[in-house]
Amino acid sequence: MQELERRKFLTIATAAGLTAGMAATSPTDGAVLAVVEKKAGKVAFYTASGGRLSDVKVGTFPHEMVLSPDRHLLYVTNNGLLWMTDQGDGGNTVSIIDVRSRAIAAVTDLGHYRRPHGIAVIPKTGQLVVTIENPFGLLLIDPVGGRVLRRYDVKGEHPHMVLLGPNAETAWVSNAGSGEVAVINLTSGEVENIIPVGKDPQGGVMTRDGKWIYVTNHAGNTISIIDVKQRRVTGEIRTGVGPARIALTAGERSLVYNLQEGEGAGFADVATSKETGRINLPGRPLSLSLSQDCRTAYCGLQDRDKIAIVSLPERNIIRVVDTPSGAGPDTVVPL
Repeated sequence: MQELERRKFLTIATAAGLTAGMAATSPTDGAVLAVVEKKAGKVAFYTASGGRLSDVKVGTFPHEMVLSPDRHLLYVTNNGLLWMTDQGDGGNTVSIIDVRSRAIAAVTDLGHYRRPHGIAVIPKTGQLVVTIENPFGLLLIDPVGGRVLRRYDVKGEHPHMVLLGPNAETAWVSNAGSGEVAVINLTSGEVENIIPVGKDPQGGVMTRDGKWIYVTNHAGNTISIIDVKQRRVTGEIRTGVGPARIALTAGERSLVYNLQEGEGAGFADVATSKETGRINLPGRPLSLSLSQDCRTAYCGLQDRDKIAIVSLPERNIIRVVDTPSGAGPDTVVPL
């Protein structure tokens, strides 16, 4: 029984203890990573083995970044403030980076809409949906024309991240300040549902069949399980401290999420809705993103100027990449 429990709940005591066991090479070594260096106001490019290739200056305190459907462009939200809780007007631009030249291709000015944060790309149109914190709302943006097409009311406070629903017909916005998820019809503009979740909801992920959405509750130390068709919470997963970003591993049998205050990453079983393991990381991870094969996770450790690269099948650290002092790495996008 003890051995069964040990296998079900694998806990790595310290990141330092893993160092000696890290593989010299891994399947990710040939990858190029685009990294939001939040404190430095840059997007930098690294090899997965840790080599810094180049960087490009964007706006002040960029937060989130996403690839275009053809993987040729990166869209970066320039929030203008380091933390969501900071006071101030904030920035009002989205930087567009050409992946091949690793240079700024354009900058979209949001006008009086400020503090852009979460971002997603509508696959069919290439348009962007972006949350804004001043005033609270969600924007529909044409990045080709460089203009805001529409502002949606989110019926809540501090919209943080945005996730597209089935067929990208709806946007699911985590209203961190009011503990809810707003479901917005992108055609009509109507807020179809307000779904109460937990305290300080942040990141979300949807299953490939469009039936379930999992949303982290950062201050509640839980993950809400939402039935997409019924538009209601049907379950909850208890986690470690400070879950913020979340993804599904290959095969969609497990969830993986960063534990910001817990300085680690957690794993939960989809079938049982139970946390099954954690690993410690050498700092507070502000982000978590996956490789295209969903077997490797990348976590930006902003306050330590490091990037942790994690093997999901093995549940251990492959490598820790150093960034320049004061870079403040956050979001990582594998190219």
